[in-house]
Amino acid sequence: MWNLYSWRAVLGTHNLQKFSRHTVKRKIRSITVHPEFKRETFENDIALFALGYAVRYSGHIQPICLPPAELPPELENGTECFISGWGRTSEQGTPSRASDTSAVLREAQVEIIPYSICNGSESYGGLVNRNMICAGSRFGEVDACQGDSGGPLACYHAGTNKYYLIGISSFGLGCGRPAYPGIYVRLTQYRAWITSELLSSTAGNPVSIPLTVCLTLVGMVLV
Repeated sequence: MWNLYSWRAVLGTHNLQKFSRHTVKRKIRSITVHPEFKRETFENDIALFALGYAVRYSGHIQPICLPPAELPPELENGTECFISGWGRTSEQGTPSRASDTSAVLREAQVEIIPYSICNGSESYGGLVNRNMICAGSRFGEVDACQGDSGGPLACYHAGTNKYYLIGISSFGLGCGRPAYPGIYVRLTQYRAWITSELLSSTAGNPVSIPLTVCLTLVGMVLV
């Protein structure tokens, strides 16, 4: 059972040590964990948080588009995308020590790593399934790290001039190791579940729809 009183969504912030006038905080109304989540294998590592009440969009708070059910080829293999978070800045860091994490939101450019490479014998060797997507660098060094779990993998699509939330940071072997890119929840595989939960949660109050965010269960993250 989740203790909703211990969770807060923080939006529109950049520096965790110094909130600005653009920062908005919301209590959490409900947490919906995917019914088939498996902690041992990180399968279906996704949950939905419903905010206590709606958030007004601004120049500092904006939604991101969910990807189409079938990703266009240019949003798949070889695509340059972006990840972000406040987590560790090196694999040897300690999340409990402020000096090992970043107070300021950091961003890195990554590419989608083909499934055949990421799940090959020289990489994750069968651990990655089709509900996951790999991103990072084939040479290492660029990656999400501990404390970044639940963060976005956003890719730009020139045809629509929009960014899409392709994945959510889930797990990996170390941080930035060659041949071991980060593993992300593949959002296209969960559109039907997300839509169903959104419709269910707003059925009783269709006029006021609270912002709902996706995140993984492996670690806590500000969203």
